[in-house]
Amino acid sequence: MVVAAAGNLGRNDATKGYATIGAPGNDPFVITVGGMNAVSTLGRGDDTIASYSSKGPSLLDHIIKPDLVAPGNMVVSVSATGTSTLDAAFPQNLVGSNYLKLSGTSMAAPAVSGAVALLLHKTPTLTPNQVKARLMKTAYKQFPASSTWLDTTTGKSYTSYYDVFTVGAGYLDITAALANNDLNTASATTPLSPKAQYNASTGSVTMVGANSLVWGDSLVWGSSLVWGDSLVWGDSLVWGDSLVWGDSTTSGFSLVWGDSLVWGDSLVWGDSVMTNGDSH
Repeated sequence: MVVAAAGNLGRNDATKGYATIGAPGNDPFVITVGGMNAVSTLGRGDDTIASYSSKGPSLLDHIIKPDLVAPGNMVVSVSATGTSTLDAAFPQNLVGSNYLKLSGTSMAAPAVSGAVALLLHKTPTLTPNQVKARLMKTAYKQFPASSTWLDTTTGKSYTSYYDVFTVGAGYLDITAALANNDLNTASATTPLSPKAQYNASTGSVTMVGANSLVWGDSLVWGSSLVWGDSLVWGDSLVWGDSLVWGDSTTSGFSLVWGDSLVWGDSLVWGDSVMTNGDSH
């Protein structure tokens, strides 16, 4: 069972953060995790997607990613006191003498890894596809339509829409996952994260490859149960042009779905590695 971070390129101006998930997060077999800002409260009601969290579809192959999101902002974890490069680089992020506070999808992915461990501890016979399906189906799916974060340093604001390319199947809910006993009987090669396919003649983007035993229309594993309302935006199945790109430009849309830009430096690599405790 492999868990991968989605990446921290969600503020990419060229595509509004879309199509910024690359390897290994684009692998359709793994669980790819985006980052949420839990704003240091226990309830989920005020949590928002971190503006830096990379969004799908994955670059080039258009896999629908991330698979789900988890808390990844200002997360406190253990530190190798006195020997850690991060301790020396970001002393302002130290919490006491043994802990360090960091932000990024690499801090969110371990929360899902922990959930995987708990599920396998409870039921050691679960296969990787059963673990992935169970986590995605039970993920918390109550989101606002959008949220905006203002960078007070630059004065620039970033608006995130809670579509399937931003939050995937939803927000990790370990309690719900542990309480769920649904099993699929598909082979170990599923559930593949499905692809998004753009139809130029209709201007719509649809989900393909989701009609397997796991993600299909069955009562237990129907797509609407797994992905919830994040599937439907605007007039298409998974994409609403007006919500994401506005009416004034289609340049971002062309970058995601067109062939003109494949390996632009800012799109693929960027320069925003969220290790500095960015609080948003």
